[in-house]
Amino acid sequence: MSLIVAEQSVGPITLLELGERFTADSIEELRGHLEKLESQGRQLLLFDCGRITLIDSLGIGALVRNWVSRRKRGGSLKLLRPSPRMREVLQTVGLSKLIESFDNVEDALRSF
Repeated sequence: MSLIVAEQSVGPITLLELGERFTADSIEELRGHLEKLESQGRQLLLFDCGRITLIDSLGIGALVRNWVSRRKRGGSLKLLRPSPRMREVLQTVGLSKLIESFDNVEDALRSF
């Protein structure tokens, strides 16, 4: 199953709806897609995580790498609707203090 279910541009912001599994199997797909967006100058990303039921350590690593990469280039990566399990994982590893997350799309888009 594909990690990226849908993509939508809202002005300068790219909203990526993610699938159920954010794991080692999906990292290359994400990397390639984000490289394409970066080549187009799309540095503001919103990951819709409402469908994610499984995120492993490589998924967390990819999330951190992309968050850091965007910040270095003056961009931003934020999360929309992380599941309770994903919130728990982010909180456990200390990322909930760094990566902003939102429960509704309007608040998330306004935050950019």
